[in-house]
Amino acid sequence: MDEVMTQLEELQEAWLPMVVEYGSQVLLAIVTLLIGWWLIGRLTGGIHVLMEKRNIDRTLHGFIGALVGIGLKVILLVSVAGMIGVETTSFIALIGAAGLAVGLALQGSLANFAGGMLILIVRPIRAGEYIEAQGVGGTVDSIQIFNTILKTPDNKTIIIPNGALSNGNIINYSRQPTRRVDLNIGIDYGDDVKKAREILLGLATADERVFKDPEPVVWLVSLGDSSVNLSLRMWAKTDDYWGVYWELQELAKEHFDREGITIPFPQRTVHMMTDSAAE
Repeated sequence: MDEVMTQLEELQEAWLPMVVEYGSQVLLAIVTLLIGWWLIGRLTGGIHVLMEKRNIDRTLHGFIGALVGIGLKVILLVSVAGMIGVETTSFIALIGAAGLAVGLALQGSLANFAGGMLILIVRPIRAGEYIEAQGVGGTVDSIQIFNTILKTPDNKTIIIPNGALSNGNIINYSRQPTRRVDLNIGIDYGDDVKKAREILLGLATADERVFKDPEPVVWLVSLGDSSVNLSLRMWAKTDDYWGVYWELQELAKEHFDREGITIPFPQRTVHMMTDSAAE
């Protein structure tokens, strides 16, 4: 019996320091894991609030929050594993190699992803705006992570990769509240330019949608091959642009016909020479 007790005491002396040491490490790792997990939750919640205050598109809220949360949780788990004595060097190298392989395989998609994040954060375009980009034009229907969806006026759907969209030129017709409307009309060389100018100015000033300041103007912009080209330039709200353009163009035609001002067809003067004249 004394021999058994002696062996137990020896085991206790050998294992007790080890149990105390590893037990404290495990306890510290568990506390670190719980506190870290709680802090990550608070941090991702703070990111949501910050993006809300800065009016960042809601499409990014959940995605960025999840991305940051997953990244921080992976770092936390690796750190906790290191605290309890697990070798993490090979694990980190494996994660890095896997990330590199995925990045090389999905480099096109990652470019579109980065472009989508840039568009949603910088916001050069918004849903509902009419734009031209990558050789096409349409109203922005939605901005997704990898693609931007446009709807054309005749209800066609255009899908543009965000990588190309963010790196190219974008013409945004809806961003400014006002636009200048240019109505270009050619009249015959024999017509009265001053009368044509008065008619165009009268139409512009009579339309309530056309701003009085800056006031509309009419310029003789060029002497063409077939016509004297006038340009009526006026300002209106962006939403009224096409209504003003189409309606005043029709009214200009009606008033020109009434006043005897013609809009000539393309023409060319040809001089014929007889053989005797050529000699």
